[in-house]
Amino acid sequence: MNKKILPSKIRDIVISSLEELKAINPVSINVKKISNFTDYMLIASGTSNRHIKSVGDRVMEDLRDKDIKPLGIEGAGSDEWVLIDLGVVVLHLMSEKARSYYDLESLWDPDLIK
Repeated sequence: MNKKILPSKIRDIVISSLEELKAINPVSINVKKISNFTDYMLIASGTSNRHIKSVGDRVMEDLRDKDIKPLGIEGAGSDEWVLIDLGVVVLHLMSEKARSYYDLESLWDPDLIK
């Protein structure tokens, strides 16, 4: 289960999946010091709703292969934003439009906060 695997290892598995399916601009933000619910916030975009779904499905498949189960998945039917909560890692898969609008990188990365 998730507790036996280091948060950084779960993050690396997800990033590898994102890169394999050519997710757009995957970003990993270490939020341990500013969040009490997760260690890493991962954000990536897809070129279309089909691409976002494919990336999300692949991430889930790769995690399942390692016996890692999500705590929850939100927006699975959405073409704008899918969230996969793995406890120590939270993945946001977003359309480029939604990513630009919500600008989560600035919200969660202390170095980008103005």
